[in-house]
Amino acid sequence: MPLICVCSPKGGVGKTTLAANLTYALARAGSKVLALDFDVQNALRLHFGVPLSDERGYVAKATDSYDWSQYVLGAGGNMFVLPYGEVTEQQRVDFEDRLANDEHFLARGLGTLLNYPGLVIIADFPPGPSAALKAMTPLADIHLVTLMADTASMSLLPHVENNRLTGEALNHKHGHFFVVNQSDSRRQISRDVTAFMEERLGEQLLGIIHRDESVIEANASQKSIFEFSPSSAAAFDIEIIAKKVAAKLGVKVGDGTVHNMPRMSGL
Repeated sequence: MPLICVCSPKGGVGKTTLAANLTYALARAGSKVLALDFDVQNALRLHFGVPLSDERGYVAKATDSYDWSQYVLGAGGNMFVLPYGEVTEQQRVDFEDRLANDEHFLARGLGTLLNYPGLVIIADFPPGPSAALKAMTPLADIHLVTLMADTASMSLLPHVENNRLTGEALNHKHGHFFVVNQSDSRRQISRDVTAFMEERLGEQLLGIIHRDESVIEANASQKSIFEFSPSSAAAFDIEIIAKKVAAKLGVKVGDGTVHNMPRMSGL
């Protein structure tokens, strides 16, 4: 059960879009993939065609339920999504309190999914430090830190390097890696920041995603970049990143065959 965490010290960097498109990329290659949302914005589901009016999710019931798999939604083919859901402020506070103070809370809730054979989980987190990101550290196989090719992201790089996201090493298994998003060769500052990231991060820089307007259009259509514009630069870049992640985790890339998960309660 590989568990991939997508995080960032900064909001608005395309973190959720990356998590969603990595889900599509690995599913296209034949893996069973679950997209898991830890962000109260509850936006990850929208990338998988879940209607805006659908308020289902696991967080509202998480403190009373020991098995969050019952809230998993099918997203077509090999893909599944576990939405954060619409919650009250008290439900959010209670959830984060349990994450911070009960070391077994996360493992219990995700137990069925963590032990599901062959399932790849891609978890999306809110920007900056969070109780969920810290609680996930013992379980995660790899962290992907998303940054933009701009000076704001560059200035926050020390937050990651100095362990300010969780107060400790971000990953204890395969390590943490970086993805630079929206690198724009037409803009000097973007080229300069991209070059700086390449030199500073070295092998920790897993990939660069070039600025591509089709990503915005794909998001607006609730489609993956692979469905909307499979020959685009962004689709190529994300495909390469997905292959590198799979190689680091030893995920066997299939032949595109669709594998359905047995029906869980709530589906």
